[in-house]
Amino acid sequence: DHIKRPDDIWKEIVDAAQVPGTTSAPRLQPIAARIVMLQSGMRAPMGVKVKGPDLDTIERVGLQIEKLLKEVPSVEAAAVIADRVVGKPYLEIDFDREKIARYGLTIREVQDVVEVAIGGRWITTTVEGRERYPVRVRYLRELRDSPEQLGRILVPAKDGPQIPLSQVADIKYVRGPQVIKSEDTFLVSYVLFDMKPGHAEVDVVEDCQRYLEAKIESGEFVLPPGVSYTFAGNYENQIRAQKTLSIVLPLALFTIFLILYLQFKTVPTTMLVFSGIMVAWAGGFLLIWLYSQPWFLNFDVFGVGMRELFQVHPINLSVAIWVGFLALFGIASDDGVIIATYLDQSFARRRIETAMDAREATLEAGARRVRPCLMTTATTLLALVPVLTSTGRGSDIMVPMAIPSFGGMLIELMTMFTVPTLYCALKELKLKLGIEDRLFAEHAEV
Repeated sequence: DHIKRPDDIWKEIVDAAQVPGTTSAPRLQPIAARIVMLQSGMRAPMGVKVKGPDLDTIERVGLQIEKLLKEVPSVEAAAVIADRVVGKPYLEIDFDREKIARYGLTIREVQDVVEVAIGGRWITTTVEGRERYPVRVRYLRELRDSPEQLGRILVPAKDGPQIPLSQVADIKYVRGPQVIKSEDTFLVSYVLFDMKPGHAEVDVVEDCQRYLEAKIESGEFVLPPGVSYTFAGNYENQIRAQKTLSIVLPLALFTIFLILYLQFKTVPTTMLVFSGIMVAWAGGFLLIWLYSQPWFLNFDVFGVGMRELFQVHPINLSVAIWVGFLALFGIASDDGVIIATYLDQSFARRRIETAMDAREATLEAGARRVRPCLMTTATTLLALVPVLTSTGRGSDIMVPMAIPSFGGMLIELMTMFTVPTLYCALKELKLKLGIEDRLFAEHAEV
């Protein structure tokens, strides 16, 4: 019952895996994994690069970092994987040149015997109809599956006797590197990790950085001389995108304000319409908060769970969310522009002498513009429903973009009440203070 999404299946696989490295830290599709590897060199969106002078040292430091990262609350402990750099077994055959020469042999002759016995040698090709198969000759597996068995391989000497390989060579297993990676002229190993659901990548990386720095300051984690570590991954792209959005977002709001001012020619009316954007902004954040609540949409309709249909789960403030807010800003002012334009026309046609006149003009404009505003908002909301329920490729980007727009447009309906109310209040204040207004026409039609 607890498996409801593909991510839940992957989490079960990671929890069940016992051998480090048998699963990658996150669930990545082939193309996504390729893009991540091209950007950071790692096969995970988040990781730590440990650089140092030798493989043994960076492996030891990587294992220490792996142990510490598992203690960070926002990190998925089962997904923390440090490279086992020096962990691959190698079979070494160290020839003794003096003993080989004593038997009248050469290194090449002994190597030929080892090549044929262990690796095999291609001697011919068999033809089976239209198919051809190479024929290789080598020792049976049971005669070459251990150093002791390999030591019994016979090497023919010049004068005829058969010499065991163990008499002219030292055969042993040694541990060596699986792969040697370097970066910036330093040897490097990776510690990959993943975040728990409900956390943002940037926040998780910052938590890990603070935790490791605290351990270094307390002396529980000591970096050997010449060893350093850096965090890398997709979060770097998010940081760059957030810096860009910190400029684009205010610029977009200023541009919208400028366009509204060119339409209404007055700052107060422009501010009233612009307030609809702030209301929609609040609605977007409200829906994001609702998505993180366990009770939101927790019911079935005709046997279909609404939480599964709309993919309700905690949403982080990612770049896609902010792009959704940018799209929301562009459409959130539509209703306000419609109502404010008709309010201007309604006030221009009437003789506004008292507060009651202003209220009657406001009611007339508001009542006539309800249907167009509802139609505009309804079509926008209906167009976003297929996006919110999508599950195919790209839905992980499109759904977060649609959530702010959907929530903002729902709350944006309030502008049908807030804009006329504030507009009327502003006109009444001008009447009370005796401030002239171009819409208070003395000879307008009653």
